[in-house]
Amino acid sequence: KDRSPFGGKNSSFAIKPDQEITGIEFTEGSGTLRLEQKGDEWFVNDRFETRKTSILFILRILKEIRIKSPVAPELFKTEVADKNVIPVRVKVFERRKTIRSFLVYKTGSNIYGNIMKMKPGSKPFIVYVPGSDIEIGSAFNTNELFWQPYTVFSLLPSEIAGVTLENMTDTSSSFSIFNSGGKISLSDPSGGLSGWDTSRAERYLSYFTHVPFETWATDLNADERMKIINSGPLYRITLTKTDGAETVLLLWERQTGENGTIRTDTDRLWAKTNAHDDIFIIRYMDIDPILKKRSYFFPG
Repeated sequence: KDRSPFGGKNSSFAIKPDQEITGIEFTEGSGTLRLEQKGDEWFVNDRFETRKTSILFILRILKEIRIKSPVAPELFKTEVADKNVIPVRVKVFERRKTIRSFLVYKTGSNIYGNIMKMKPGSKPFIVYVPGSDIEIGSAFNTNELFWQPYTVFSLLPSEIAGVTLENMTDTSSSFSIFNSGGKISLSDPSGGLSGWDTSRAERYLSYFTHVPFETWATDLNADERMKIINSGPLYRITLTKTDGAETVLLLWERQTGENGTIRTDTDRLWAKTNAHDDIFIIRYMDIDPILKKRSYFFPG
């Protein structure tokens, strides 16, 4: 009744300019995810530091969302109720005070990927960010992985005890580097090697300081994921930290295409680590620095 044309209680989705967001909570079914600011950093479920771009994304949405159009009861019924779409309940906090709460129904019925309500009995709306066609619905994600940094490796050379790269298509190019107190050795499957350039091995270990990936392959179904995992990888990289922890990275050829036209993706690979079962997409330009052949370490 305080705002035309829909009424303030039905349509006040955005956070007010004078309010500070310090916490966000998403509840979907029985699962809850909480994002919380501590100092200058944000954390996921009080366990992991968040990916900065993901926080900037959700903060922009919460501050700038506006109503694009109301949703007719018939459309809400066919796109939400009949499809049994479970909403994400969103709560936004300023310290311990709840300053906004609403429901997000993720749907493909519009390019913004959402229908929102203030409460179950409120009027539904399609919500957007003016001047942008971003899919808002995707930002209200209860998967911890979505919010964590898209990073495969982030280690200093002094934190690395060893690296083994297995090239499955050219096994003669495979190698292992061992780093013990700054003393580096190089070997291949046949044993220790000599005549290699120490500076190149040191440089190689420095490439693990930051190895990012592009995104999680959330659109893969279970059969597609298992097909990738059961196929032969192109590379297996095993990194051992000085504390004994081990990360195994598997890389597979990625194929794309529609309508029966399949082609090899020359820019990206499928990838997975032993930390979890989820598959992600990594660009060659990000992984290439560590996809060396044994010959790289020898002068000339």
